[in-house]
Amino acid sequence: MYYVYIIKCEGDMLYTGITNNVVRRMDEHFGRSEKCAKFTRAHKAQSLEALWSCEDRSLASKLEYRIKQLTKAQKLDLIADNNCFIELFGIESSEMYRRETI
Repeated sequence: MYYVYIIKCEGDMLYTGITNNVVRRMDEHFGRSEKCAKFTRAHKAQSLEALWSCEDRSLASKLEYRIKQLTKAQKLDLIADNNCFIELFGIESSEMYRRETI
């Protein structure tokens, strides 16, 4: 199982990433370890805002890419209301990804 996530960082910035171990990856981001992303090292991670699961790394990478192409306003809408997922990515995509409760 792979996960795609959005983290809110200092300066009201958003970071999107993928992992196969959410707990470990969040520990890296929030602990600002050397394994965290350069972005979250420079912009302190504040909260996990959204999390989706999917079957494999390929699907996770595709969703990560598509989320990174969104405007900040679209990302905030997606975080606030997962019903936007179908509008942004289509009905087929909504069947491949599951929004997880944080």
